[in-house]
Amino acid sequence: MTIKRIFLSIVTFMVLILLIFSLGESFQEPQVQSDLELSQANLLLQASELKPETLGLKGLDFNSSVILGKNPVEAAQEQYQSAQKEGEQQLKKLENELKKQAALTGSFERSQESKSSGLRKNKQNSKEKIGQSQLILQRIALNLGLIAARQDQIPEAIATWQAVAKIDSQEKKYQKIALILLNLWNESNNKTINLLEVESQLQSTLNGWFRYQSLQKLYWVTQNRDRLQALEISEQAAAKVTLYKLGAISLFPILFGLAGSGILIFLLTQWLFQKEESILASYGKISWETPWDGEIIWQVLVLGFFLFGQIILPVIFGFLHFSPAGFSLRGKAAYVLVSYLAMTAGGLGVLYFSIKPYFPLPKGWFQFNWRDRWFLWGFGGYLVAMPLVVLVSLFNQTLWHGQGGSNPLLSLALESQDKVVLAIFFFTASIAAPFFEEMMFRGFLIPSLTRYVPIWGAIAISSVIFAVAHLNLSEVLPLLTLGVILGMVYSRSQNLLASMLLHGLWNSGTLVSLFILGSG
Repeated sequence: MTIKRIFLSIVTFMVLILLIFSLGESFQEPQVQSDLELSQANLLLQASELKPETLGLKGLDFNSSVILGKNPVEAAQEQYQSAQKEGEQQLKKLENELKKQAALTGSFERSQESKSSGLRKNKQNSKEKIGQSQLILQRIALNLGLIAARQDQIPEAIATWQAVAKIDSQEKKYQKIALILLNLWNESNNKTINLLEVESQLQSTLNGWFRYQSLQKLYWVTQNRDRLQALEISEQAAAKVTLYKLGAISLFPILFGLAGSGILIFLLTQWLFQKEESILASYGKISWETPWDGEIIWQVLVLGFFLFGQIILPVIFGFLHFSPAGFSLRGKAAYVLVSYLAMTAGGLGVLYFSIKPYFPLPKGWFQFNWRDRWFLWGFGGYLVAMPLVVLVSLFNQTLWHGQGGSNPLLSLALESQDKVVLAIFFFTASIAAPFFEEMMFRGFLIPSLTRYVPIWGAIAISSVIFAVAHLNLSEVLPLLTLGVILGMVYSRSQNLLASMLLHGLWNSGTLVSLFILGSG
């Protein structure tokens, strides 16, 4: 065995250990799906306050249930209750993990100081996660109380707020709000309310529909008609915009999904009747002339993608004391962009120097043909991906029960309403990521693998690696499905522009949906 192969074997072993560790760690992490559902519930609640005359439809039968459903308030209540249940389960797991860490720390306290120090650090991290989970549950409980009050379930609302008010925690902001809400809805309580002070606290802590409900009650109790009227006008304007947002993120996916389903039915019907002449059957005839062997494939993947992106870059940033945890949202967005551009430069550099000895490359490699029908292949693939990935994602939700982790970029995009941050994320996810990942997984890996396996096998292998490389268990099946469609589009079009377009459209649609949902 050569020195090069020994080095590659060692690096491969390190990468595999890191992958297994990262995937195992993601199993304990919650998905972003719960946050998405709560954000959608917030939008439903806000849009449910819309009056027909606000849309200029006074006197007409306006049926908002097409977008909002029959009872959006009840639907939002169910989503919040589900999130509360998941949050309590997550908190229980964290508390059990902390107990185990406390026991291990005691065991190593005297005998092995270095291990004890590491365990204490893990223990501190667990405590911070527990504190964050507790705050999230308190916020959910406050909001559930306001939803109950909106449905005239006053005793349930009061009981919920009383439970929050009794919680003993270092951060008291939610306990203070719970006491304010109890005071507002408890008719037997005749304490004098300081309008400006209470208004400021409600505005700084509550958001969207929940802020509106609490302020509406405050102005009604204090009989401040001017503020109540101004609040009503503001809320109707917000509800109108929210209805349009919900229509955009609900109707477009449905229309695209129906179009994609139609294309799928056409492709399957054509395959049944035309057999070898069909589009699906023609994939078996696709192949490339690959001048390098499996060692080059191994080298590019392990060194160019995994080693540089997962080991070298984190070590460099750690040495430079670059920790995004304390950054602002713009700082975190810039950090993500710089990291991805560095990974792209390193990965493509390894790819270039690995295949440079084989230049000029045979026909068909890394093609960017602007005059071809790449747009039709890319957009058509996006339509087909819509129903398939959604169906797989629904199954995936039942499989992981809200666990399995998510791409941290999703949470940041959901959290941000900063257009600069969104622009940075858009460039990273919709331009930089499709370019690099399509060059590596479709442009290089699929054609290289056809030297050893048929095209279907090459697409399958590349899709598995593509899915696992994102390091989240809950995303493996949806990304595997997307990877297969990307591989089929690239293989059939023989044009990287097609798969890059599909990849960019998918990421762009996700980002826009997150931005709209986060506005709730």
